[in-house]
Amino acid sequence: MNVSFLWWLSCKAYQLKIPLIPRLIKTINFLFFHAILPYQAEIERDIDLKYYGLGIVIHPNVKIGHRVQIYHNVTLAAETWVGSPYKIQIGDDVFIGAGAAFVGRKDQTLKIGDRAVIGANAVVTHDVNDGETVIGVPARTIQKETEKKEIEK
Repeated sequence: MNVSFLWWLSCKAYQLKIPLIPRLIKTINFLFFHAILPYQAEIERDIDLKYYGLGIVIHPNVKIGHRVQIYHNVTLAAETWVGSPYKIQIGDDVFIGAGAAFVGRKDQTLKIGDRAVIGANAVVTHDVNDGETVIGVPARTIQKETEKKEIEK
């Protein structure tokens, strides 16, 4: 059993209104992996938290798509209350490098498009379009999906 599966299990238990199980799993993830993985988040079963999810911190108002890879010490933070309509939304097939930080601003949803690549230690404060690669502090686009396809040819 791994941290990704445990997190998914806690989210499902919360959605099914099974008492205590989500909090117990969240505590286990924190004690063993030093990761804050809220059961209120919306995640898919095939999420992949690399390096046992060490040091990952996630805000409860997060929605994560299919086949997302998240490396260690990533922070997904939102300047809003739990249950707010504003979220951090991460699309499908997204790669998030080690140490990246996302800051969802108050009264805004932060969207990361499908197939986006977030470089290690990038600080993302604005939307990232489908297929874009962003790096740096603050994160800036270095490659778009159309450029990737041209390079592959």
